[in-house]
Amino acid sequence: MRLRFWLGFAVAVAVAVGSVTVALIVHDRDTANFEQAQEGEAIRSARQAEALAALSVGKLAAAAAFYQADDSLERHEFDILADSLLSTGALSATAFLQSVPSDERRSFESARGFPIVERTPLGELRRAGRRSHYFPLTFAATSRPLGLQTPLGYDVGADPVRSSRLLQARDTGKPAATPVIKLPLGGTGINVFRPVYRDGAPTDTVAQRRAALIGFATGSFTVADLTTAADAALSDEVDSQLVERGRSVTGPDLPREESATAKLRIADRAWLLVVRDPDRPGVSLPILIALVGISLAALLGALVLIWSRSERMQELRQQASQDPLTGLKNRRRFEEDLHVELARSRREGTPGALLMLDLDNFKRVNDTLGHPAGDRMIAEIAAVLRGRMRATDVVARLGGDEFAVVLPHCDLDEAEEVASAIAGAIREHTPPGGGVPPITASIGIAAFGAQGNDFEAVLAAADKAMYEAKHAGRDSVRVASAGLPGSNVRADS
Repeated sequence: MRLRFWLGFAVAVAVAVGSVTVALIVHDRDTANFEQAQEGEAIRSARQAEALAALSVGKLAAAAAFYQADDSLERHEFDILADSLLSTGALSATAFLQSVPSDERRSFESARGFPIVERTPLGELRRAGRRSHYFPLTFAATSRPLGLQTPLGYDVGADPVRSSRLLQARDTGKPAATPVIKLPLGGTGINVFRPVYRDGAPTDTVAQRRAALIGFATGSFTVADLTTAADAALSDEVDSQLVERGRSVTGPDLPREESATAKLRIADRAWLLVVRDPDRPGVSLPILIALVGISLAALLGALVLIWSRSERMQELRQQASQDPLTGLKNRRRFEEDLHVELARSRREGTPGALLMLDLDNFKRVNDTLGHPAGDRMIAEIAAVLRGRMRATDVVARLGGDEFAVVLPHCDLDEAEEVASAIAGAIREHTPPGGGVPPITASIGIAAFGAQGNDFEAVLAAADKAMYEAKHAGRDSVRVASAGLPGSNVRADS
């Protein structure tokens, strides 16, 4: 019983642990799928913005090639190129910066009709006076009306942020992008500078590229346009943020542990695109799975406890009514069953009989072979009795070597036959191992039925008949005549 209890308890625990494990697996799987999908959204959004920017940067390279082939760029030629640059792609503005040596400044201002404007502090002006080149804004165009006068002649090289990117583009021969800054033609965004070299001039070394520089083809990307291009690949409920070197450029601050990130590259500069989908998988389904599993485990545990308690109570009841050595009913249960059979016999008017049985000379077994051998003999005799009885008969051990049998629905003649058969079976029984003295039994029979014999009278009559059998020489059966305990006893064998 204890083993079955612990097995049931283990099954209940396994159900609870299994349900929690399944809930965790479901939650981890849903979270992993969500994070994978969110990461895919971030990468797809960044690639879309990159592709749009790359198209514009590529067109900027084509414009630089045209500027290089044309010795003298005119306004209408620039306007044609500007229209092609601004009509498609992500550029919000484009410009041509001319490289002007300091000793040619006055001739440039005379030819273009506007001065080179240095909008820098006094210290910068002093340093600018010692510079060898200026990079004034010569031509400019924008895709949207700004209501502002185009600052032609503005020396972009005087701006320390832009000048460093101009010089890098000049020396590397590749496009260079600024960080997010305020744009000269309005808005906030980045500038991309593409160097333009003199056609046919060698550009293999840094010195050669510096000597061959004509100017720069410039494009402007607004932060709003970049954000719009990135958001076009996202659903409406998804939030995005553009981060530059840890500084938020646009969008709400998004928690990184709940977001996906992807790099967004334009020219030689990279930004970080942060994407967060608020439709993150919740814990309702895993919690439901865990609660159902734990509830089932609790129910199963309760059933195991109830079953264990019921089985234990049944075991206690069985122990209270069963002889521990033979498994037969004990004296208390025998008396209860005899009361029941006597009442039924009187109520239904059917006959019955009580057999009292005592083993002859059993003391010699205990004295010669010991009590363990005597206990084995008692158990064997109990098995002989059990094998001779019907399912409705009551077989009990009253104590020591004394047994009793209640035979319901049995008349006296049938009871005598049963008693004789029992006496013969015990007489013929040969215990295993040998060395055991022969065992016989003295049996007394008392009939009961419609005569109204009560419990004490029937028990006393059967007991008296049994002792008469012993006094008559043992190994015999005696029948008590109907009546009170003092009734005459009839010999049977």
